[in-house]
Amino acid sequence: MTKKIGLFFGTQTGNTEAIAETIQTAIGKGIVDLHNIADCNPEDFNEYELLIVGCPTWNIGELVADWEGFYDDLDQMDFSGKKVAYFGLGDQVGYGDNFLDAIGILEEKIKERGGKTVGYWSTDGYDFNESKALRAGKFVGLAIDEENQSERTAERIKIWSNQVKSLFGI
Repeated sequence: MTKKIGLFFGTQTGNTEAIAETIQTAIGKGIVDLHNIADCNPEDFNEYELLIVGCPTWNIGELVADWEGFYDDLDQMDFSGKKVAYFGLGDQVGYGDNFLDAIGILEEKIKERGGKTVGYWSTDGYDFNESKALRAGKFVGLAIDEENQSERTAERIKIWSNQVKSLFGI
């Protein structure tokens, strides 16, 4: 039996939800359950050993409102034994000093709580100054820039989704 993946996302404008749906299709609709974090409680994460977390970076390096509201709940959660892949949306031109900070903030907290990060993504092809999402020279997850590189999104999702499937053993 194939393991289920819980994909938890927050969205402000709908772009992150659209990317979440595209990732769900790329990995498999029967495998990935979508959850808007605005409608979730901490217990929803307990159903899954495999997680995907998606968040756009909002304003100047901040979490989107729905993840901001859920952030303190993460302190009470145990992610031990869970593999977690991340994807984030950001604007590397307009906000190059905090590109993808939101997934860096979430990854740091979830890792502190026992989550094992998988699905790192190369910084090749991006032009930014700083990011809280960098670990050992790579992004903690898939980097999407719909503002400046939307023509690259489909291929990036395809490559990253296949990588995550392999890392998740699917």
